[in-house]
Amino acid sequence: MLRPLVRLAALALLASPLAAQTRAPQRQAAVLAGGCFWGVQNVFEHVKGVVQVTSGYAGGRAESAEYETVSTGTTGHAESVRIVFDPSVVSYETLLKVFFTVAHDPTELNRQGPDVGTQYRSAIFYANDTQRRTAQSLIDSLTRARAFPQPIVTELTRLSGFFAAEAYHQDYAIEHPLDPYIFINDRPKVFHLRDRWPRIFQAESTRYAP
Repeated sequence: MLRPLVRLAALALLASPLAAQTRAPQRQAAVLAGGCFWGVQNVFEHVKGVVQVTSGYAGGRAESAEYETVSTGTTGHAESVRIVFDPSVVSYETLLKVFFTVAHDPTELNRQGPDVGTQYRSAIFYANDTQRRTAQSLIDSLTRARAFPQPIVTELTRLSGFFAAEAYHQDYAIEHPLDPYIFINDRPKVFHLRDRWPRIFQAESTRYAP
């Protein structure tokens, strides 16, 4: 079972999960890092309004990335997901709320559960100033509300590039539901999403399509 990450006093900050029905671009993208990308990808594949989620690498110095080198922790990359979404259905802010409350623990520094290293750090890679302001505002609000027992350590960095991970990493949690790692660490996150965010939860996941 996942331990509760958010205090009751902060629930008001995480209300109104659906985006207002206003005119907006058909699709936008968010890039987030929260530990092993298998579980983070699977969480967002169950969010209404999400068109596609791709596991990959962001935040590094190299002009390309692959699992064998990123896993050494020396390239500066973090295992990340790129979420393409319809902002008329779900907002960027709501995706960040799911990121903070369900997808990972934002108080763990350079690790997530059993995975340790800078490649498993918590990070938001913003694409523009609007995303940066939205992310910073939410972090500030959660900090003021003392939503977590420990300080938020999520890195807020401009996106410089995103590299899709190898094919065998895509939809790993869907393809290997009984893998002990998935069963213990990742499946509970999807159940938590269903219970915490029923209005935006979709039982059938949006599968990766290259």
